[in-house]
Amino acid sequence: AFFANKLEHESKHCNGKGFQRQGSSCFDRVYTANQNCGHAYPTFLAVLWCAGLLCSQAPAAFAGLMYLFVRQKYFVGYLGERTQSTPGYLFGKRIILFLFLMSMAGILNYYLIFFFGSDFEIHIKTITSAISPLLLIP
Repeated sequence: AFFANKLEHESKHCNGKGFQRQGSSCFDRVYTANQNCGHAYPTFLAVLWCAGLLCSQAPAAFAGLMYLFVRQKYFVGYLGERTQSTPGYLFGKRIILFLFLMSMAGILNYYLIFFFGSDFEIHIKTITSAISPLLLIP
């Protein structure tokens, strides 16, 4: 909602009319940042749900909240200069990788239970809970 609100504000501020794509460089930066965030959210939601359902909910929720904060930082950084958005982008990629690895660990555990009867769920939850605070390191 913040991104869409900021886009609408810049559109009206730059053009004086309703939503138009052509505008100043400020509007173009806001529009591009909004599009980048919109394109990244389906991937984020998919790995967040898979990690939460298949592995562990608490570390997945923590990583999800961190990702939302990082995308906000990316968006605000993109409004200044494009180089200011790079740390938020890289940090977001690391969180997506963490969620993806959690999903893969949950799928691997499911197949180990199915084929061999071995359940490593407690070990996986312990590891992911221990690793999730490391996401705070920039």
